[in-house]
Amino acid sequence: MKFKDVAVNRDERYALGIEEESGKYYVSIPVSNGMVDYEEYYEIDKATFDQYRADLGSARDFVERCRRRQEDDKLIVKPGRNRGTAV
Repeated sequence: MKFKDVAVNRDERYALGIEEESGKYYVSIPVSNGMVDYEEYYEIDKATFDQYRADLGSARDFVERCRRRQEDDKLIVKPGRNRGTAV
């Protein structure tokens, strides 16, 4: 998988992008499990991607739900047993 960020909200710590091999759109957030820092990628549709890209702040509510693990059904890569927590 090749995740390519196209917009980053540095203050709120999330990014929008496209997974180049599948063409899936995503929102990513940084997570850490104490051993490694990595990102989790949550799939969104093109209309949502376009909305968030036009107004990056409009993704805030979705990002907060991701951090609370309320959008896990949208994870592109399912986490392992030592899942990190949002940072």
